[in-house]
Amino acid sequence: MSLVVIAECRALPGHEDRLRTVLESLIEPSLDEPGCLAYRLYADPNDGARMAVVEEWTGHRALDAHLSTGHVRHAVEVLDAVLAEPMAMRRLAAAPAG
Repeated sequence: MSLVVIAECRALPGHEDRLRTVLESLIEPSLDEPGCLAYRLYADPNDGARMAVVEEWTGHRALDAHLSTGHVRHAVEVLDAVLAEPMAMRRLAAAPAG
């Protein structure tokens, strides 16, 4: 069963471009990782400071491995400097049928 992650971010005023850049920098290396099924960045059309990444992983192990990569560790350092509030991250699994 796959695991979907929704990570929501809000940039500090004036840091919107830096937030977009660091989130975009995660796309290609993440898609190349084993277990990554999808990785997309979305922007709020009404609020340029709000963005979300929607990821799909084969499971918890793949996600845990992703979170320990160098590109994620680097992004976390940048995010600490540009986020107005802590990232909201939700992990969702497919609901059982029936």
